[in-house]
Amino acid sequence: MLQIGEPAPLFEAESTQGTIKLGELIGKRPVVLIFYPMDETPGCTAQLCAVRDSKKQYESIGAVVIGVNPAGMDAHRKFAANHGLDFPIAVDEGGSIRKMYGVGKMLGLFLQQRVVYGIDKQGKIAFARKGSPSAEEIVAALGRA
Repeated sequence: MLQIGEPAPLFEAESTQGTIKLGELIGKRPVVLIFYPMDETPGCTAQLCAVRDSKKQYESIGAVVIGVNPAGMDAHRKFAANHGLDFPIAVDEGGSIRKMYGVGKMLGLFLQQRVVYGIDKQGKIAFARKGSPSAEEIVAALGRA
């Protein structure tokens, strides 16, 4: 995992809401990257629906939320539509973004780990945690950055 204070690796990826270029967001808005194991599983659905339900908290600091997962675009679009996920979910089929961010694999190297990063406006990691941290924790860390 990347550590707090490290520069966030820049990437470009297709998402459910068009092309994401992290470099175009740096300097303008904080970014929350949510690496999650799999679309349409109970744990991942609960995590991303909680993110959806916390939209106002993220908006209060101007943060952009981006889900990152190795599944294809069709799976991501269905997942987003089924659960009203109104933030982009990036396609990371080759795992290049996961690797840049030091996100490991679990369950026999089959699924990526659940990791959340908060990136401040200057492009530095301000929050890094495995699991499903609350919006309050993430927003507080980005608000201090």
